[in-house]
Amino acid sequence: MGLQAYQQAAARAENPKEAEYRLFGQVTRALMDARTLPDTQLEGRVEALDWNRRLWSALATDCSQPDNALPVPLRAQIISISIWVGKHTSAVIRREEEIDPLIDINRIIMQGLHGASPETA
Repeated sequence: MGLQAYQQAAARAENPKEAEYRLFGQVTRALMDARTLPDTQLEGRVEALDWNRRLWSALATDCSQPDNALPVPLRAQIISISIWVGKHTSAVIRREEEIDPLIDINRIIMQGLHGASPETA
């Protein structure tokens, strides 16, 4: 079976929570890799940071929809985190902040999605 066929089959077999966990894992890995890049490789850092910001923006957009099934307080918290992620990402790009808090937030979300400790995410 080719890789693409496997990925399509795996995607169909995943429930939404598993898909979100997998996506957070991919984005978080990209952030961790970006953290190790030298300052001269700004493009690689910005790509990972932008991917993370777009993920959080999509979550906030989804949480703002009236038909979203999550409890309203949880939706509000996700939107608030998304706003923080956007601001912090801009500060990281300007070299005013570190990337680690973004990684930490993603790991905490992964823990909630998977029921694991942050160290295993």
